[in-house]
Amino acid sequence: MGLQSLAFVRVLIEGMAEKKKSDNKWVFVEDSGIHGKGVFAKRYIPEDTRIMEYVGERISKKESQRRGLEQMDMAAEDKRVGAVYIFDLNKKWDIDGNIPENIARFANHSCKENCEAYNIDDRIFYYTCKPVMKDEEILIDYGYALEHFLDHPCSCGAKKCVGFIVAKSDRAKFKRMRNRKEVKFILKKRKKKSSKRKSKVA
Repeated sequence: MGLQSLAFVRVLIEGMAEKKKSDNKWVFVEDSGIHGKGVFAKRYIPEDTRIMEYVGERISKKESQRRGLEQMDMAAEDKRVGAVYIFDLNKKWDIDGNIPENIARFANHSCKENCEAYNIDDRIFYYTCKPVMKDEEILIDYGYALEHFLDHPCSCGAKKCVGFIVAKSDRAKFKRMRNRKEVKFILKKRKKKSSKRKSKVA
């Protein structure tokens, strides 16, 4: 089965899973203005509330790397398919959350997150880090490594969005980097390429 066929099957499975009403009392999955699907609050959620678990198949680091590349290829083939749903667990294992029952995989990144992921006894749980209003989107910091920032542009829409998905702990360093001539040159070149693609589509 080719990548396009696999991607189509995955979209069908995800669609069926979303139609099935979630039994989670705190959140539901809906279209997001940030990217694709998102997770939203069913009701007011107080700060420090555990709202969901990131579930999936436990896999080795080697298998994680293989699947990550495969999932990125699928995302390139079909924009309806999410990119990589693999979550770092510990030094030996990761979790592949690319399964229909894992609604946590739809939580989008924001530079102003309202939720954090915690590893508790090798299980990943999402807790609110501030009060969340009914119908507000659940947002987390993806925490991507600084050296790969060009691969992860950010469109979260937050007032202080840094423009790329960079871990909170690295954002001050990233801001200093942006002032360097070589980084400015790369970003300017990338912006030109992006505007050319948009004009071709139009």
